[in-house]
This record gives sequence, C-alpha cells and structure tokens, in this order.
Amino acid sequence: MERECVSEPEGGKTHPSDYASLLRNLRAFYETHATHPVLFRAEQLRTLGRAIESRENDLLGALHADLRKPPLEAYVSEIGFVQTDISHAVRHISRWARAQRRRTPPIGWPGRSFVYPEPYGVVLIMGPWNYPFQLLFSPLVGAMAAGNCVCLKPSEFAPSTSAVIAQMVSEVFPPEYVTVVEGGRDAAEALLQERFDHVFFTGSTTVGRAVMEAAARHLTPVTLELGGKCPCVVCSDVNVETAARRIMWGKCLNAGQTCVAPDFVLVDRRIRDSLLQALERALGRFFGDSVESSKDFGRIVNRKHFDRLVSYLPQGRIVCGGEYDESNLFIAPTIMTDVDPASPVMQEEIFGPILPVLEFGDLDEVLSMLRERPKPLALYLFTKDRGIQNRVIEQTVAGGVCINDTVTHILSKDLPFGGVGASGMGSYRGKAGFDCFTHYKSVMRRSMRVDPPFRYPPTSLPLARLKRFCRFLLGG
Repeated sequence: MERECVSEPEGGKTHPSDYASLLRNLRAFYETHATHPVLFRAEQLRTLGRAIESRENDLLGALHADLRKPPLEAYVSEIGFVQTDISHAVRHISRWARAQRRRTPPIGWPGRSFVYPEPYGVVLIMGPWNYPFQLLFSPLVGAMAAGNCVCLKPSEFAPSTSAVIAQMVSEVFPPEYVTVVEGGRDAAEALLQERFDHVFFTGSTTVGRAVMEAAARHLTPVTLELGGKCPCVVCSDVNVETAARRIMWGKCLNAGQTCVAPDFVLVDRRIRDSLLQALERALGRFFGDSVESSKDFGRIVNRKHFDRLVSYLPQGRIVCGGEYDESNLFIAPTIMTDVDPASPVMQEEIFGPILPVLEFGDLDEVLSMLRERPKPLALYLFTKDRGIQNRVIEQTVAGGVCINDTVTHILSKDLPFGGVGASGMGSYRGKAGFDCFTHYKSVMRRSMRVDPPFRYPPTSLPLARLKRFCRFLLGG
C-alpha cells in the first residue's frame, strides 16, 4: 500500500492564492539572518519542546481520534520520539554548526580551507497520516537546528492532529519563522508551485514522484521518505518465540500502518510450522482473546484503506485472525500462508495488520527473490549465524537493515534513516537530520603576501616535468 499525503481536496485554512505571500514573508525573515545564530536555534528548539509538553494531552487525544492510537504507543512513537530528537539536537547543535577545517593543496599555499554549514533557507515539510506528528516534527527539528524557516503541511487524513499542530505552532512561533498550512490536495499542489529551497516529503512512492517533478521545475533539492514491502527473513537457528514476539510487535504497531513494519515473512521451511504457532501465541499474549476490545490495538485510518485491506484477506489461507468490523474500521492481526507471490497482497505495500508467511529452502533462493524486488525501506533478518548476516547485508540493498529485531533500528539518533530507490532518497534523524537541511559551503582563505609566478603563463617547464609538478601542486 502507498501512504498518502496529497489526495482528495479539502478546504485549507490558507487560500492557495496567499501562498506566494506566505513564502515571501518566510524568505524575508530568513534573509534577516535571525535564524543563523546557534543560540537562537537552540532556544527555538527548547521552545518547541516546551510547547509539545504543554499540549501533550491534546496530542494524545487527537492521535486517538484519528487512528485510535493507544496512549502509550502514541507517546513513545510520536511525542516522546520527537522530544528525544529535540534534546539530542540541542546538545549537539554547537558542534554540528561549527566550520570544519579541510586540507589545502600546495597550489593554495599560503591558505586555509574550511567547510561552512549554512541553512538552505525556506523549506517545505510535508507529512503523512500514519504518524502525523512524529513524521512532520522529526524533520522539523532538523530543519530548525540547521537554521531554516519552515512551512509545515500536515496530512488532511489526520484532521484532529493537524488542527492541534496548527494551533500549537501558531501560538509559539511567528508565521514568518514556522508556519502551518492545512488542507488537502489543492493546498499541497499549490505549495509545490512555489520556489522553496528544499522540500521534504514523507508519503507514497506515487506522490513522491509528483513532488519530485514539481520541485524539479525550480531545481529544488528534495528528500523523499517513501515506503515499500519490507521483508523479514527467519532462519532455522533462531529462538522462535523471541523472533515471533519481535515480528508481531513490529507488525502490530499502529495497526500495521508503519512504513518500516515487516510486510511479509520468508521462513526456513524447517521451522515454518513452529514459527506460525509462535506468531499466534504472541498475538494472544499481546491482545488476549479479543483484539477488538483491547486498548492496545489501533484502527485503520479510513474506509478506503479498510476496504483495500479486506480485499487482501481471500488471497491466502488464514492461519489466525481475519476478523473485521466495517463500522469500527477494525481489522484483526491476520497471519496468512499459501499466498501466491504474484497476488496483490505480495505485490503492493500492505500497510495494515496482515502478514503473509512464505517458506524457503535455502538462502540463495531468498537473496534471488529480494534482488528481483524493489529496494525496501527496511530489511529484517533473524539468525545467529554471522556469516549469513554478512552475506545478506552485502548482497541486498535496503534503506536500513535490522538483525534479530524489527523497527528498533530507526530509534537510534546515530543511524541515518532513509530509503533507497523506490523507497526514497536522502536521510535524516540526529546529525543526518541537520545535514538534510544544510548546505556545506566550501571556502578557501588565501594570503596575498606570496604569489609565486609558476602558475601564470608563459610556461617554460618541459611537459614531463610539468606533469610531476602538477601532481604535487594539486595534492595528488
């Protein structure tokens, strides 16, 4: 399934004709250089952190209204996630923003070379509906730390969260520094007609192509955080119970509506039956006899995606789950086997609580299958064998790899998060988030006291000697 960020038109709070004015105000404020001092950036991030803390209950309520997110899950995966991003950025921003010394080649002597981190300027961040707070504000932290002015476009498919975000931002930041534009497809398309200095988009591959095409008209750089089918490979040497718990935890977060959720499992046929039984036991431990009455399991975002997910259910043999309630947008976590690899459930990103389980005979078969598929945002491997681990890492391509767990690799501030190929381009989180919104400007400072004549014509050196001299001068 492809996550949506831009889709059905809905009325925005700002009319599209006003976006040019909005952007002029952002750019005028940026050009005052008020956002450049590191002390300003750090203080604004602290202000953001305090604002989030003060609106925590409102955000939890909005996330429950939009997606029925349980409070603990909503806090950890959305609010707490962003708060730790903020505290990490505040601690490290002085070092990140510092000019970096570089080697100067002999032809530049006497001189010194540096790389200066500078903000892009005015950036647009477009968020999705599945983690409507975290996936909008985590890149915002990077953009603010880098010294940019920011326009935020939350998803219209999470209207309660969008409303809280808009109100909170307007209360703590002037609109010429950080502003929020609510609305649907019309608002997003109108924003993309404007010339931003960087566009950050999280959403579907299809819409990502449209965003990139729109940005190309202005030669605007883009970061695209997209999706894909994240495979989970389970080898025969694992602790089946632990693997099953970790797989189902990653799959059931946000009712499966997570871009890095395990999309399907490839399991060694020797442990297929034991893994299936362990997966079912894990679900029972998580949610009891009735998942629908559990307070720890969310709902599908809307009817369109509910219907799409229900259409997958007849495409395999249901081992457990399969129940659904249209009036409640509830679909039980469902484990399926005997699935045709050519069926839609194996060709489209599921983005819901349905988990196909396929078997394999040897690792070569798995590697061949993975290489034939589009590059995923995440790849999961369960095995104790270091040789297999290294082989999978070296012979596959993915945005990220997590061994013997699911999803947790995205929690590290020191691991850049991003896709590759159809799953995205560019990365962020921690220092990578700062880098995402930063231009690294190369600067050489030279003295005018010394000016050796050998670099100027006419040239008197023989060619053979000139070649040797050139290699020295250029630092080869």
